[in-house]
Amino acid sequence: MAFIEQEQVLKVLLGFNPWWITGGLPKEINKPVKRVAFYEIKRTISHPKLRRIVFLSGARRVGKTTLMYQVISELLEDEAPAKTILYLSFDHPVLKFFNIGQIIELFLNNIVNEQDKELYIFFDEIQYAKDWDTWLKILYDQNPGYRIMVTGSATPIISSKGIESGVGRWITIKIPTLSFYEYIDLIQIPDKPSLPSGIKPMSLHQLSKRDLNAIMLKLTGLQKYFHRYLLLGGFPELVMSNDTAFAQRILREDVVDKVLKRDITALFGTRNVLDLEKIFLYLCIHSGSIIVRDIISRELQISRQTIDNYFSILEQSNLIYISNPIEIGGKKVLKSKPKIYVADAALRNAVLVLGENVLSDTDEMGTIIETSVYKHIVTFYYSILPRIGYYRDAKKDKEVDVVVKLPKDKKILVEVKYRTDTGLNRDEAIVNLADQEDTIGAVLVTKRAEDYGFVSVSTKTPIVKIPAFAYLYLLGHAERELRSGIPLQHGD
Repeated sequence: MAFIEQEQVLKVLLGFNPWWITGGLPKEINKPVKRVAFYEIKRTISHPKLRRIVFLSGARRVGKTTLMYQVISELLEDEAPAKTILYLSFDHPVLKFFNIGQIIELFLNNIVNEQDKELYIFFDEIQYAKDWDTWLKILYDQNPGYRIMVTGSATPIISSKGIESGVGRWITIKIPTLSFYEYIDLIQIPDKPSLPSGIKPMSLHQLSKRDLNAIMLKLTGLQKYFHRYLLLGGFPELVMSNDTAFAQRILREDVVDKVLKRDITALFGTRNVLDLEKIFLYLCIHSGSIIVRDIISRELQISRQTIDNYFSILEQSNLIYISNPIEIGGKKVLKSKPKIYVADAALRNAVLVLGENVLSDTDEMGTIIETSVYKHIVTFYYSILPRIGYYRDAKKDKEVDVVVKLPKDKKILVEVKYRTDTGLNRDEAIVNLADQEDTIGAVLVTKRAEDYGFVSVSTKTPIVKIPAFAYLYLLGHAERELRSGIPLQHGD
């Protein structure tokens, strides 16, 4: 571009990469607390044999850029030359006038030393770069010494292009909103519990009563932080905010509005943003409910085809989860009736403007807890990709909220009863399914800290009751062990 000189672009690059001059990252962008995903990202981008472009996929404000900076900081600590590391974000207005090849050429000609052949390249918001998929292919194929990481908030277009250009070249790492465990880590509470390694939250029935009592005694103190987590805790930048209303406004404007009104519209040419907003609002209201597309079509006056298309876009844009019915015992299921969960309870609270008074609303809290439980289970199992859905016996009008279908048809059951009365009888769906040979875990998520232990109804796989705050923390704790590959030590 004639009206933008190369010197202007170099100034932008220098602004993005202060370590070229200082040798390190400023404290304000180098966060000390590392999320669970960090360990998988670092292991993948530094793998000595399996070289891949690392693509971080996640909603806005979940911390993808922070994870990039933390990886850069580790590279510098490992004595990678500062000028071999390039970071830039393609939502910068100046960069929109240049393609990736031109920017890399400037970097090579003006910053990199000639003897440096191993480079680390970090591209933020890659979807705004022109012909990004072609350029990534060229950079990867022609430069075996390049290690590349990219992020994207609006992933449908990235997913579709990746089928053609990314096969064998990149790996996608999903970055969800914060787990309750990560939230506790981030706020750095003084009384963080010390737990033994190897706890399996989906197989709590394998614990003795004594061991379960000991674990719950350590976890009880976390209850006082749980409600704040449910209000805002999924988004790292907002966890320290004491102003709930302002933080929720930020979520609505930065996460929802920008994705619906800017990202999706710009990338997919969505003609009717109002319909997309109406559908997302409907799903927020009915999060955790069985969704019938024909009813939505009738109530919102939107075609069934448009609804199907927008469901897919919202899911790939990291705003919702789709939970399909699971077939058990050969019984047919209606696949056209999924459950939809908003990606994070805090996001739903912000869209529906549910302030702190929601914490005393029994019905709303049931929805919020089920939404959080589903998100945690999907995150915990994401690397092995089991089928995760729900079970419903239409004849008996009985349901199990979450069913995890593992290889060899083994299954795990999770039912949410966030209320005072959590008694079960023989007719409950979770009781019937827990009596089947292929069930290897059954959990009843409860409300009160003292409401835990083994359910009195006898089943082949014992059903274990555990409060929501404890269960979500244990899932996050186990996920940290699983994905970091490092057993947690005392106090971790």
